[in-house]
Amino acid sequence: MPAQPHRPVSRRGFLAASAAAGAALGLAPGPARAATRPRPFGRYGSPAARLTPRTLYVHPGGAGDVSSVRDAVAAAAGEGHTLVIAPGVYRETVSVDPARTGMTWIGASEDPRDVVLVYDNAAGTPKPGGGTHGTSGSATATVQADGFTARWITFANDWLRADHPGVTGTQAVALKVQGDRSAFHHCRFHGHQDTLYADSMALGTFARQYFAHCYAEGDVDFVFGRATAVFERCHFRTLSRTDLASAPYGFVFAPSTAGACPLGYLVTRSRVSSEAPEGFYKLARPWVPSSDLTARPMLTVRDTWLGPGIDAVAPYADMRADHPWQSMRFAEYRNTGPGARVVVPGNRPQLTDVQARSATRAAHLGDWEPWRQGC
Repeated sequence: MPAQPHRPVSRRGFLAASAAAGAALGLAPGPARAATRPRPFGRYGSPAARLTPRTLYVHPGGAGDVSSVRDAVAAAAGEGHTLVIAPGVYRETVSVDPARTGMTWIGASEDPRDVVLVYDNAAGTPKPGGGTHGTSGSATATVQADGFTARWITFANDWLRADHPGVTGTQAVALKVQGDRSAFHHCRFHGHQDTLYADSMALGTFARQYFAHCYAEGDVDFVFGRATAVFERCHFRTLSRTDLASAPYGFVFAPSTAGACPLGYLVTRSRVSSEAPEGFYKLARPWVPSSDLTARPMLTVRDTWLGPGIDAVAPYADMRADHPWQSMRFAEYRNTGPGARVVVPGNRPQLTDVQARSATRAAHLGDWEPWRQGC
């Protein structure tokens, strides 16, 4: 996304790969604590008592098959592998290519704060061979395979603007997910700009994604992309900024739905809170990328609590003047909270009751029902 001018400031401590930093924020420590647990893989077996032949165990202290998530993915060639990941902070980048379909990642403790996958690349970070990473290349985790599921994992990018004042490419992705039928249950996404990239593999490829009971935080466009994605019972938190003196600090959503795709982002039964002053955030702006000038971004927010951080008078904004948000597919329905007040009706398009019957997870995801997946 274009650069632009629950846990505050010591967020870097949370994402740092040290036991002391994690403990300071009430999060699980890294390898030191994980190595002392009598059952680091919880109820999910162990290398000596493997759940299935395609189950691999990741442990930072050496008690698993491998000590890094990247090595586990490399070892999980083909379809249908499960990674059981012991508590720890895994500072690495990971990519799940399209051939590794049906993969599942499980945080063994069943608390996403205990299993943290983190790195600190940004779009403007130089690459060893020359050039910079770009937005997509900044991702800590990239998932391209269909049928991917993650439970109880934190995906994070702890790159900070304050540490790199001369860098203009400040996009820093925690997770880029492009596969169809990608589900995330009880996961956390930490970053600042472009935290969660819910996208597809190609312009003509529609990807269905489901996020349930998840937490995402950031500032500029921190949930963005062209996927057909449902966010159910999720918590979105906007961060404070010390580099800006006035509103807006940023935007929660920046969908880039293809014009040919009938459905984009659906946010339902969720909440949006903020560390920032009242009214300092927009709910969304449309992203019409230069690679797809026919995009018609779609976002429906319904039955969701919007906190005072959202600008109730003008909750939407343009990313570019030649693609005004009013020409896109933005709508709301039965939202509550101070950020949901209808102050200027023309600035808050509302679904009718009849239209709302089609704004459901079933309508978005079709014959795929990830909410029925067992844990």
